[in-house]
Amino acid sequence: MLRLLSHPCVRARFCIADLCVQHYCVKYSVTVPWLSVLTSNTLGLSSTSPVRHIHQQHRQFAASVLHTPRRKPRQRADVIESTRNIPQTERNAENSKPDHAFGEYSPEYTNRTTFKKSSPQYMDLRYSEGEDEKLRPKFRSRTGQKNTPYWYFLQCKKLIKQDKLPEALDMFETEMLQGERLQPEEYNYTVLMGGCGRVGYIKKAFKLYQDMKKRGLEPTEATYTALFNACAESPWKQPALEQALKLEQELRRKNILLNAISHRALLKTMALTADLQSSLRVFRDMLESGHPITQETFHCLLMSCVKDKTAGFRLALQVWHQMLKLGIKPDTHNYNILLRATRDCGIGDIALASKLLLKKQNHSPLTLGVGKRDRKAKIKESSRPRPLDIDAFESQLFVDTRSQQTYTKSIESTEECRTGKMDLHTQEAQREHITRTTDSQGALQVYDSYIMSICSPGSSAFSPPNLLDPATVRSDDVSLGTVSSASDRLALIGSMEGFLGKMAEQGLQPTLKTLTLLADVVEPGDQAVQALLSVANENKIKLDVPFFNSLIRRAANTGDLKGAKAILEMMSNRRLFPDVQSFCNVALACNTKHEGLQLLSDMESCRIAPNAHVYSALIRQATRRLDYVYLKEILASMQEKQVAPNEVILRQLEFAAQYPPNYDKYKSKNTYLEKIDGFRGYYQVWLQIMPGQETPHPWAKFQAQKTATEEDTEK
Repeated sequence: MLRLLSHPCVRARFCIADLCVQHYCVKYSVTVPWLSVLTSNTLGLSSTSPVRHIHQQHRQFAASVLHTPRRKPRQRADVIESTRNIPQTERNAENSKPDHAFGEYSPEYTNRTTFKKSSPQYMDLRYSEGEDEKLRPKFRSRTGQKNTPYWYFLQCKKLIKQDKLPEALDMFETEMLQGERLQPEEYNYTVLMGGCGRVGYIKKAFKLYQDMKKRGLEPTEATYTALFNACAESPWKQPALEQALKLEQELRRKNILLNAISHRALLKTMALTADLQSSLRVFRDMLESGHPITQETFHCLLMSCVKDKTAGFRLALQVWHQMLKLGIKPDTHNYNILLRATRDCGIGDIALASKLLLKKQNHSPLTLGVGKRDRKAKIKESSRPRPLDIDAFESQLFVDTRSQQTYTKSIESTEECRTGKMDLHTQEAQREHITRTTDSQGALQVYDSYIMSICSPGSSAFSPPNLLDPATVRSDDVSLGTVSSASDRLALIGSMEGFLGKMAEQGLQPTLKTLTLLADVVEPGDQAVQALLSVANENKIKLDVPFFNSLIRRAANTGDLKGAKAILEMMSNRRLFPDVQSFCNVALACNTKHEGLQLLSDMESCRIAPNAHVYSALIRQATRRLDYVYLKEILASMQEKQVAPNEVILRQLEFAAQYPPNYDKYKSKNTYLEKIDGFRGYYQVWLQIMPGQETPHPWAKFQAQKTATEEDTEK
């Protein structure tokens, strides 16, 4: 037996078994008294035996394999009882010994499952961040305690109502995010985007929107409404339109349906940044979505008509008639926008406007969509309201050019027949062609002796129609007369008396804005001024300085300097003090050097400093008359009072300093251009002395201004 146990292979196998048993005893603190006797005495192993090396190698391999995380088994009761009898000092000494021998892997490192990588750049970054945190002063909130995101929402909303948008943005970014490091909510972003939308700060609004999406917050309908409002109020219309279209495509891609308020904000954006066709596309979407069509919807459509300066007045009247067909009662805002179209826009082609505006309107009621048929109600089909045909309405607004040219030729040929420029045979042939053409296109019949709608007020048959009410259009009204000025367009909608009478029929009273717009479109003169003042007294409207400024501008545009100064005296009688805009309007009537210099002295006596707009009005009048002596006096006054020229003034002066085309002073003499060379030399010297006026950026006022203490802290 001993010979068998002394065999090298058997000894090696017993060494491996001894290694496993010893490892188990050491790891789990189990005592096996017969282990040492079996391995050393029985086997007779020595430290110098060759099997010892094999024993060490297998021991290292087994230690690396068996050191895996395992659940510690429950110890036996007798082993626990035996360990209790050991003194505390010996027990601590045993626990303090390492569980592994020299050269083995420690369990505290082998149990790790993840390892973090690092680099010198990352260590330097962590070190710099730690230094910044040490140098950064501790943040103290305004209330002395940690606030909530809803508290910051209320504070930002309060600042926005006080017209303090930069302070609200600074509070959100500096105090909430950087100071207290709070996680913002959706309403924190929405209230700031709403404030940016009211002032047209589109860049910041969309930056907040992108930051909101990066934080995983879900936008709401109020968020989209604020973004569309920012696009509508932006000072740069083309980039704003691109942002609005991009946002609309994003919503369509995500299948997000807009509510009525967001759709109205999108319609407002298209009205102010695009054209009427884009507005009608959004209007069609609102009809298909089933959103209610109200007065505010037609506000936007009328505003889109105002953008067309050529034919905006005709388009506004067509939209007005469509609103009346739908049974929507206009409000004061609708009337004010119509006055803006009367003041700023033309009527376009007279023949086309006559065809579309003097046509008998069908007064049968319309609905805003095709609803479900009520089977229980026994109503005849003829009495049922017809749905709104948006395609037919759009085709009436944008008539093709071919039909417009055909109708224009018919009007011209009828005029020639009336004046007798054609012979009888040609008149009859032309009359048949005109009748056939106009009947096929659904236009009005053209009579040989057609009646002009705008005729002399002294005529006995004078009863011009009021285009605000299509029912007043007569069958013998064939064409409109010459409509060139704002007062002519006002006459088409009943003049001031008829316009205010229609408002009274709707139960509406004119506001101060209504009277201010009427002051821009009425006939200039004392009678119109007294009529407006009487209307203000009847409706108990307190007049302000902008109203009288409109009257002054209306009188100055006609060259009536005495009338403009008379309105200034009227302001002083009402204890209203003129401002810079009042004198700027008076400057439009100062045609001579004496009048312009007298105006500057009057402003100095009133302690009002002239600005660049006043000098621009004076330069405009002097340039029209080619009065270069007057121009030199104006430039000298600007240099004396240190009024920097703006871009408009520089364009005016560059135009005045240029020679007329095909002008040769050696061939012919021009008394108006005798002193242009002296002015050109003076102008070049004046440009080198005077500093230019930089146009302020529209968004510069929204940037948070840093205080001196903050700048010192940063340094």
